[in-house]
Amino acid sequence: MKFFIDENMPPQLAEGLAILEKPNDEGNEIYSIQKEYGRGIQDEEWIPQIGQLNGIVITQDYNIQRTQQQYELLRKYRMGIFYLRPPGKTGYKYWEMVQKIISHWSEIKDLAKKTRFPFAFRIMPRGKIEKL
Repeated sequence: MKFFIDENMPPQLAEGLAILEKPNDEGNEIYSIQKEYGRGIQDEEWIPQIGQLNGIVITQDYNIQRTQQQYELLRKYRMGIFYLRPPGKTGYKYWEMVQKIISHWSEIKDLAKKTRFPFAFRIMPRGKIEKL
């Protein structure tokens, strides 16, 4: 599976996950949208590209599903997406974000593997993952 970390999260998170995932030999690849497609790329541009790769996105941008055009693109390109729901308007601090992703990484991979595309899940601040 190909996982993409949105640019609203540090690219180092994608790099670190890629390093940690490599010995697993499960065939998972982790990329940073910012590093792969450039800083500031519009969602309408990367959604089709990642969708064509059967990619799965991890983002803090919950508004993607609320914007009609972006929501339609997510469905059209049969995207898998995990929303990291921040505890407040300021979002997670760096290490909180790292801990949240690492603590849920196995569950994220399992859900991505067994859930039919398109799908969306929300990772809540208190740790629960909810299907949308």
